[in-house]
Amino acid sequence: MTKAKFLMGKIDYINASPIYYGLDHGLVPNWIEMIEGPPAVLNSMIKKGELEISPISSAFYAMNHKELLILPDLSISSQGEVLSVILMTNYPIEELDGKTIILTQDSATSSALVRLIAIQKGIRPNFITGKLRTLQDIQKKIDAAMIIGDAAMTQPWEKKFRYRIDLGKLWYETTGLPFVFALWVVRKESAISRYNDVKDALELFYESRNQGYTHIDNVIESGAKRLGLDNSYVRRYFELLHCNLDELKIKGLEYFFLSLYENSLLPEKVDINFWSCNR
Repeated sequence: MTKAKFLMGKIDYINASPIYYGLDHGLVPNWIEMIEGPPAVLNSMIKKGELEISPISSAFYAMNHKELLILPDLSISSQGEVLSVILMTNYPIEELDGKTIILTQDSATSSALVRLIAIQKGIRPNFITGKLRTLQDIQKKIDAAMIIGDAAMTQPWEKKFRYRIDLGKLWYETTGLPFVFALWVVRKESAISRYNDVKDALELFYESRNQGYTHIDNVIESGAKRLGLDNSYVRRYFELLHCNLDELKIKGLEYFFLSLYENSLLPEKVDINFWSCNR
């Protein structure tokens, strides 16, 4: 009997390349189908039940924590500077009160983080949301723009803005904690109905990541070629990015979720629940 396809999401930025290296190089079995997209698309697909497992924005997990379980020891996170999550602005943050900030439509986490920072700084900007992949996407008078992913590193945003603020660095300087931008999750329904497949898929992710870090020079070279960046810059990028989820990162995640709740950016407190191989 042929096994039903098991649908898994894949971020279409280079930040997850170490995790997907092995899967991109022959580890994917014929019962798994990979679906590629930006975080916002993958968020929507897992919400609709169109994926069993996917990386998603950590804030999106917070908004849907009753329907999802976090897969252990997988994330996109940083302990300080991250390079690919930035606020480009013509004013210091403290002077953005009443100014217009455009938030990328591609990430729930980074948008939530900017809104949280505004509240903590005591400012009330005018937030709008839109596509932010190239410099040409900013057509009107915008005072600041929050940009993520490959576009943050490849586009000449300084042509329109005076300051580049790395949000991973700002968070770390403010809290002393790592910031978790993305998590890998499984739908609770899938965790029950396809338990063995989830277990096998998780082992594939771990093996794929091991291969990625074993072949990190290949990951760097591929990322640099794709983005048209120097190998040295991409190497630094992957040195700053973390793809695990240890206790300190979980603590940072808990603090982020609690801060969102306490500042009325989430309607309820978030339970952080992990998938377990022990039923």
